Amino acid sequence: MSQVKATHRFARISATKVRPFADLIRGMSVVEGLDALKYIPNRGARFLEKVLKSAAANAEDRGARNVDNLPIVDARVDGGPMFKRIRPRARGQAFMIRRRFAHILVAIDAPEVE
Repeated sequence: MSQVKATHRFARISATKVRPFADLIRGMSVVEGLDALKYIPNRGARFLEKVLKSAAANAEDRGARNVDNLPIVDARVDGGPMFKRIRPRARGQAFMIRRRFAHILVAIDAPEVE
């Protein structure tokens, strides 16, 4: 069995907002994961849903059959770089504004195709 992966790097969302949904779908089949994410009214779920669809399409492109029944073996959301800005505050202080990015990775276990 080989893993077929899809990533969305530099997604313009904080990793902490997407991570709970990655934990939710890890270990499910592709169709169960898509069904679980479809009804969650959250922007992070939309990001993860698109990456999962891309991973399924990559598996189908590599010749895997019954892509909907393949298990999701890895769903990971890592922190990416940050835009850092300075915001002036009271009494001459400066606070840091961090615009965060995320790297979203989904891997599906697909059988070897020769």
